[in-house]
Amino acid sequence: MEKIVKIYRVIAKVGDDKFVKYHVNNLVSFSSFLDKNFPDWRWFNVFDKKTGIQVGNYTKKDRPIRSKV
Repeated sequence: MEKIVKIYRVIAKVGDDKFVKYHVNNLVSFSSFLDKNFPDWRWFNVFDKKTGIQVGNYTKKDRPIRSKV
């Protein structure tokens, strides 16, 4: 059986007036990527790539956590 991978469009605020946009499938890894490459990042919004509907938002203090399932 093939595993379905969900792709998200993410817009992150990484400075006082700088935003970046990425397509990601793992939000936990993405927040680690931001920590490494943009240490001053503030927040990111997550959108469904197909529909464009916002499905989440995270901040540096309220970040996605790895599921224990």
